[in-house]
Amino acid sequence: MDGTAAASIWDAEHRRATIGLLTLVTLIAFEAMAVGTAMPTAVAELDGVAWYAWTFSAFLVASVAGMVIGGEVGDRRPPRPGVLAGVALFATGLLIAGLAQSMAVLVLGRAVQGLGAGIVIVLLYVIAGQAFSSELRPRLFGAFAAGWVLPALIGPLVAGLVTTHIGWRGVFLGLLPLVGAGLALLFSGGSGHAPDPEPARRRASNVPWALLTGVGIATCLYAGQRLDLAAAGLAVLGALALAAGLRRLLPRGTVRARPGIPAVIAGRGLLAGSFFGMDALLPFVLTTQHGWSATTAGLPLTAGAVGWVTAAQLQGRLTHVPRERVLRAGFLLLALGLAATATTAIPALGGWPAYLTWAVAGVGMGLGMPSVGVLLLDQSPEADRGANSAAFQISDVTASALCVGLAGVLVAGAADGGGALWPAVVAAVAVLTVPALVGARVADRTVPSGQEAPAGATTLAAT
Repeated sequence: MDGTAAASIWDAEHRRATIGLLTLVTLIAFEAMAVGTAMPTAVAELDGVAWYAWTFSAFLVASVAGMVIGGEVGDRRPPRPGVLAGVALFATGLLIAGLAQSMAVLVLGRAVQGLGAGIVIVLLYVIAGQAFSSELRPRLFGAFAAGWVLPALIGPLVAGLVTTHIGWRGVFLGLLPLVGAGLALLFSGGSGHAPDPEPARRRASNVPWALLTGVGIATCLYAGQRLDLAAAGLAVLGALALAAGLRRLLPRGTVRARPGIPAVIAGRGLLAGSFFGMDALLPFVLTTQHGWSATTAGLPLTAGAVGWVTAAQLQGRLTHVPRERVLRAGFLLLALGLAATATTAIPALGGWPAYLTWAVAGVGMGLGMPSVGVLLLDQSPEADRGANSAAFQISDVTASALCVGLAGVLVAGAADGGGALWPAVVAAVAVLTVPALVGARVADRTVPSGQEAPAGATTLAAT
């Protein structure tokens, strides 16, 4: 067995970089999960109910801008200084939010957090591409999946305990020491050092287009919450802004899933939109349709998270399986889990099938999400890795936000009208299943036809 085959993300060469990357991924994910738990208390204390939605919109808009900045930095200079700047911004945002005495300052802190988080998450992909070989990336992305999903299991509980016994400020301020620890581990990792990237082609900055995209997403979501005549006009304006921004931020051919990188980026959006659209809707259905408590309604989400983590580890251990086949299997399992979740709307079943159906959907995500990450890095030239990683994340954020909003509009309209909820739930599930089925067709296009895929893109090498 040669040295490459024996390598591991946990060996002496890679261990510190792996732990550093995972620590930062987990902290960003934990903050995202925890803030929703702490925010109602913060809003009540600061008397800012009217500002509530802005705490999330500000983060979203700024994170899209941060993703573009991270991509541009990653293509023009070594990524580590950019990661340092991004983490510093994220930590500064935590500090501002944790010390805020007014809602305006809290919203500012959330925007600074979003900017930093967007920069960091893109540059972590750039570092992963530079510091880890294609044979190690399936295992690394399997670990990334655990870093994203495990906070979903404990984040809300921990945040609730901290908010109750310490205060909502502790949710923000308590993360600061851990951010520093993760950064120190990442920077001390020998494998994380990579040569300077090749000089990139000079491009005009896309940050203004990123801001336009973020505003378009926020406007569409706001329109969906209004459900009145003005909502139609706002939705049109948001859609125009979104289309104009994405036209500059995503590779040409992404909407058509052109073979290669465009199909990979489209696949990321299809996965995220399908799953997170229903993930946000499921607790509402269980509490409204079946009278479950908030705690019990969250348990099927835990089943989905367990399925995701388990499958993510499995995909890193498969050998000699074409990567696009793993991705297609993930899409099909996701579609199956989504379609079966429609049974939660049947009053006679009491919502109990959700435990199994959402676990199946989680398995699909555990196979699919690492696969598109591996395909992205293996097919991205060094000079374009930052821009492609930014487009990858923007596709995820945009599709997730729009599908969450669309599912919410379909179900909220039925709930507000006082009619039966189950037809709206079935309609929402059907709408969200379509992208997963489309993704199963797109999977074969993630590797250009007639072209041999790079090592690691079509096979999962043993480690």
